[in-house]
Amino acid sequence: MTVRCEICPKYCVIRPGESGDCRIRVNIDGRLRAVTYGFPSAVHVDPIEKKPLNHFLPGSTSLSIATVGCNLHCKNCQNWDISQRNPEDATATPLPPDAIPALAAQYGCRSVSYTYTDPVVYYEYALDSCVKCHARGLRNVLVTAGYINEKPMRELYRHVDAANIDLKSMSEAFYRDVCGGTLTPVLNCLVAAKSMGVLVEVTNLLIPGLNDADEEIASLCGWVRENMGWETPLHFSRFFPQYRMRHLPPTPERTLTRARDIALAAGIKYVYVGNILIPGAGDTRCPSCGKTVVSRTGYRILRNAVAGGHCPDCGAEVYGVWN
Repeated sequence: MTVRCEICPKYCVIRPGESGDCRIRVNIDGRLRAVTYGFPSAVHVDPIEKKPLNHFLPGSTSLSIATVGCNLHCKNCQNWDISQRNPEDATATPLPPDAIPALAAQYGCRSVSYTYTDPVVYYEYALDSCVKCHARGLRNVLVTAGYINEKPMRELYRHVDAANIDLKSMSEAFYRDVCGGTLTPVLNCLVAAKSMGVLVEVTNLLIPGLNDADEEIASLCGWVRENMGWETPLHFSRFFPQYRMRHLPPTPERTLTRARDIALAAGIKYVYVGNILIPGAGDTRCPSCGKTVVSRTGYRILRNAVAGGHCPDCGAEVYGVWN
C-alpha cells in the first residue's frame, strides 16, 4: 500500500518499493523507512565556527555527521555530491546512535553536529543520536534549511541545543525556482526553534542577481529583527559557483559588506560575513558598549574576552552559550 511521509511540507505519497523526493525514505512493505539510518556518508571533526555558530561554545570542536539525501534541491548546493546522491550510489560507514557519544569523546568534541546535507531527511537517526548524546553530556547541533513540519520539528528540537538555520531568501519564487521548496515552513521553523530555547543563528547565502538586492536584504533583516529578536546572530555568506550555478560569479565583497551594514542599521547586533576574510567581519562586539569581545579570523578564535556571558568592560549580557 502507499504511505505518506509527514516529516516535511512535501508530504510525499510513496508507492511500495519507491522513495520520496529526498530519495532515502522508502516504502518497504507498507512502512516508511529511512534506509540511511546508522550509515553516515560523512564523519568529520570540525570547529564549531564552521557550522557557522559564533555564539555557541566558541573554540570547541564538533563531531559532524551526515547521510546522503536532502528534501531540497538547491541549484547552488555546495555539498551536492552527497545531498543529491542516491543511497545505493554512496559510500557509507556504520555508526549507530549508541556509538556516537564515545566517538565524539575520543576526539575531544563537546558537541555533535548533524550537518552537510540536512538532518530532516535522516530524522530518526538524528533524533535517536541526539537522545544518546544528551545522556552522555554532549550538546547537539543542527545545521539545516528548516524545511520540516511543526510536529516532528518540535519533537527533534526538544533534544537540540543550537541550530544554524538557512534563510535563503524572503521570496517564495526563489524557494520554488532555486530550491524546490517554499518559504513559509522555514519561517515557522525559525520562530518555533527560538521559542523553544534553542540557540539559533541564521545564515543567508547571497547569490549575485538572485537574492542580493538591497530591498530583499532589508526585508530579511527586518523579519529577523521583528520575529526573532535583535540578539539573533545573522551570517551573510559568500556564494561560489557550484553544482547547477557554475555560470554565476562569486559574491562581490562589497555586496557582503553592504548587507552587513543593512543588518546593523536594522538593529541586529551580531552580524557576520562568511566564506571570505574581511577584517573585523567575524568579530563579536558587545551590544551595549560596542567593544570587541571575541576576535576571529576564519574559523580561529584569536581572543575570547566574554566573562560569564557578559562583556568584561561594561557588564552587558552577550547572547550565547559560552561555557
